[in-house]
Amino acid sequence: MTIRIHNTATRQKETFEPIDPAGKGVGMYVCGPTVYDLIHIGNARPLVVFDVMARLLRKVYGKATYVRNITDVDDKINNRAVERGISIRELTDSTIVQFHADAAALGCNPPDVEPRATDHIPEMLEIIKRLIENGHAYAKDGHVLFDVPSWPDYGKFSGRDRDEQVAGARVEVAPYKKDPADFVLWKPSSGQEPGWESPWGYGRPGWHIECSAMSSKYLGETFDIHGGGLDLIFPHHQNEVAQSCCGNKGSDFARYWMHNGYLMSEGEKMSKSLGNFYTVRELLEEFPGEALRLVILKTHYRQPLDFSKDKCREAKAELDGFYRILQGAGETDAEPSPELLAALADDLNTPAALSVLHKIGDDAALLRASAAMLGLLQQDADVWFKGDAAAGGPEAGDIEALIAERAAAKKAKNFARADEIRDGLKAQGVILEDKPGGVTEWRRE
Repeated sequence: MTIRIHNTATRQKETFEPIDPAGKGVGMYVCGPTVYDLIHIGNARPLVVFDVMARLLRKVYGKATYVRNITDVDDKINNRAVERGISIRELTDSTIVQFHADAAALGCNPPDVEPRATDHIPEMLEIIKRLIENGHAYAKDGHVLFDVPSWPDYGKFSGRDRDEQVAGARVEVAPYKKDPADFVLWKPSSGQEPGWESPWGYGRPGWHIECSAMSSKYLGETFDIHGGGLDLIFPHHQNEVAQSCCGNKGSDFARYWMHNGYLMSEGEKMSKSLGNFYTVRELLEEFPGEALRLVILKTHYRQPLDFSKDKCREAKAELDGFYRILQGAGETDAEPSPELLAALADDLNTPAALSVLHKIGDDAALLRASAAMLGLLQQDADVWFKGDAAAGGPEAGDIEALIAERAAAKKAKNFARADEIRDGLKAQGVILEDKPGGVTEWRRE
């Protein structure tokens, strides 16, 4: 099967040709979280998108190495740790635990490699040294900066004119910069900030150099796919391209680039002041993670996504319909639908893939196998319908006790009490279904 990808670097859809599919397999690097706070629904989009891409690569090529980094050294982290009165390591460790829990709730498989920036300082220092030796970086006042004018191709990747950007920035140029566009590779640290010894003094890395060091360590100086959000094209990915190509002579860095589109919330830009800012954690109190995942997949990854709670409710109802088909179905070794695979191979067209699921109908085995490519419908149907108690909803044990009380009330011909129990549970989102033989089954709405 041939995969086609819209390559951000060339701005067109191209046939994907892996470097070494039969040997090391396909290599994919995706920018991960900066761990200073809970992730929001916008952060969740690339997690879900590139999880599906990794599933597709493994299906088509048999082997893939998915690397997603963690940025655990950053000024936002420093500031948040000070605000909370805790150590930086305490903040980052606890945030990583929360991040992993949220990603798992969204149905995302762990990446093959999840490097932390602070574990790769030597690799960053090595690239910085090579950049200085190659004439593409310079040291000044404890800082090391990339010399943007030294590389004529700067701006080609992002499609940005460097001079126009500098002219319109209206930002005071730091005295240690030769050129306003030069960006930091290394900067000095005070005793209150994390730091490491380097040839240029005690300091810490700039953001961009982190990803260049980690991607090259685990995937090589040239690898197949680099992914991330549209907002990272400039300056982050443009600067990655510059320092990686200049620091590793002969390197193409990433051959294909994939970027997911922006996320709107309730029709507007997501903002705490507008009341439409949702962390994944708070959404999980109201909706199953699988419903959030489905909302994300219903929009093509390159298009803007307008997220809303109404769409989450619709996604939950849609999943209910699929899981009803799967009730009573056992394990299967069926293969995914070729039509669904073809949709994903066409620049990860998840809306088209979802339409295939609806075409499958009542073939439970084919439905489950096909949905697995999207990370959907892998729960036991009974677990899905009973699930965990939603916010304010009754626990499973309490529901079972009320069903038993209702059965006793019906036996005693106290139908008013039986109806009261049924209606009370319905008001809490629990539906009772009386089956032949006096059995009552239940599910959450």
